[in-house]
Amino acid sequence: MKSDGSTKIGLRTSSTEDALADLLKRDDLLLLSAWKIPLGVPAVSKWPLKDEVALNEQLSTLLSRGVPLVEALEVSATVISPRNKPRIERMLEQVAAGSTFADACNAAGGFDPITASVYRAAERTGDLAGAADRLAKSARRRQAIAGKALTVMIYPSAVASIAVLIFYGLLTRLVPMLAKQLADMEVQINAFSTAVFDLGLFTQANQPAVLGAFLVLAILLFMARRHALAIAGAVIRKLPAIAPLFLAAETARFFSVLGAMTKSGVPLADAIATSTPSVSNPVLREQLNDLRKSLVEGGILHKLLEQVTALPLATRCLLSAAERAGDLDSAFDSLAEDLTNEVDERASRLLALLEPLVIVLMFLLIAPLIFAIALPMMSISQGSGI
Repeated sequence: MKSDGSTKIGLRTSSTEDALADLLKRDDLLLLSAWKIPLGVPAVSKWPLKDEVALNEQLSTLLSRGVPLVEALEVSATVISPRNKPRIERMLEQVAAGSTFADACNAAGGFDPITASVYRAAERTGDLAGAADRLAKSARRRQAIAGKALTVMIYPSAVASIAVLIFYGLLTRLVPMLAKQLADMEVQINAFSTAVFDLGLFTQANQPAVLGAFLVLAILLFMARRHALAIAGAVIRKLPAIAPLFLAAETARFFSVLGAMTKSGVPLADAIATSTPSVSNPVLREQLNDLRKSLVEGGILHKLLEQVTALPLATRCLLSAAERAGDLDSAFDSLAEDLTNEVDERASRLLALLEPLVIVLMFLLIAPLIFAIALPMMSISQGSGI
């Protein structure tokens, strides 16, 4: 309800109805009733990496120069996207009321457990500025990795989409027209061309049904996207050219987060427990969970690392040497930087490999239509003596 008594319906994201009511009050609106949409949309969206980098860089710069946290948050609200400004305002209210910064982040929502754990540990050590700086660097690395992954996906997706549109256009426009002309000419057509022509005529005559079926399929895939992504990930991990890229990206993200947490004072076993869910490779995740359990039970790290066979041998040797030297934090950062560079190199190689492969796949999609059209034309030319 508006301040003038009129009502309207809108769409907002919130964790609970109470939080939604509080959010609407800021806009001078009164919540009358709410319904949750059944599309699997998360109640609270995560912070985009861009905003996470901007927030942490701003906090690091201001806090390291002695600016109070409340004022630093006020300035940070000016450098992030408008959709996340209410979260900063909620955090500011919580901090001004005496809450810890980590509790304010949890109340605002959208922060992952890793970020909240780093903030909480940093508040104990009094180094919130340093923690924000480390989180900003970690987010920048993840942003670079995500950008490379997006670049690798955009090119084949764009070419595949163009190929599908061309295929659909030829199938519903050119093929039916030629099929009718050849039928009028009473030309004898081979079985393959007949099947393609029948498919074109059927698709043209039932376009609303065909497009509706594709729409229903898209909705079902969206609703089951988690299972679809899990299946796609399992298939991708078995591809020889793509599996090393995904492993390098996941380990780079893992070590980047691990370095930020341990430097902020989080115990290694707790840091591994919090960072492991970011790893989607099932073998590596299981081995890291076993490593954490063994560490809690009193195991020695450099001996336990020998069992993490999903990591390259060079990585395990570097971590073992760093553990003996007592410099694991620097080793985590070094590995994250090296693996980020490796992701960049492997992504460039994969793009170079995908370019000819996608062209071949595009030809394989459109070639049957071309042959189905060309074969009757050749028969007509031979029959007429051309």
